Amino acid sequence: MGFLNYTFDWSVLWRHPYGNVMLNGILTTLSLSSLAWFMAVLLGVIVCIFRVSSSLPLRFAGGVYVQIFRNTPFLVQLFFWYFAAPLMLPKPSQAWLYENVPDYSFWAGTLALGTYTASRVAELIRAGISAIPSGQYQAAYSTGLKTLQVYRYIIIPYAFRVIIPSFTTEFLTCFKNSALTMTIGVMETTHAAYYIDSFTWHGLETTTAASITYLCISGCVVVLMARIEKRIRIPGLINRGN
Repeated sequence: MGFLNYTFDWSVLWRHPYGNVMLNGILTTLSLSSLAWFMAVLLGVIVCIFRVSSSLPLRFAGGVYVQIFRNTPFLVQLFFWYFAAPLMLPKPSQAWLYENVPDYSFWAGTLALGTYTASRVAELIRAGISAIPSGQYQAAYSTGLKTLQVYRYIIIPYAFRVIIPSFTTEFLTCFKNSALTMTIGVMETTHAAYYIDSFTWHGLETTTAASITYLCISGCVVVLMARIEKRIRIPGLINRGN
């Protein structure tokens, strides 16, 4: 009966000041997840190179990174970067960090999400590299390229083309994991929805809007990546277009 007596008020989604809160939350989600993804790809490539390197110390370092960041919950890592990591710094550095870094929770969340996702991206790329035939390496080395050049110009670009579907899934996971940064005070989409609800008691409208926002952005990413996959697919390999 309580639900039947509920009065819908969708205007809370655009009425001042809640409309600005929701819009800023969506923009924060996009900026945080984009920065974290950029960091994850860059760091993931480096860790992957370590993992497939002929150097034992590099392979060991890459393996340790993956095992630590991939096998501990993201929420634990988020709390570590926000609460524990600053305490490991000298006290003057701690004071400077909290006083001079605007919106520290945002940057802590970005760092946590980027380093966590990087461990998963590294394994994705490593799987793509493992799928490349040995003849591809032999052909690359026969042209006179050095090992670093072989990976930079041939192997890694080839691997990216192989793993695009999984790569898309990983980006969407990164994007959705950004919602957990609300636990350290980041005013992203989910936090904005709950914030508006706390003042208006219209959580049904705000959480519905947040859900639709995630669905729309995720759908746009899927369509975009499907187009990219179709354009750069490798002839002879199975892809969505077949």
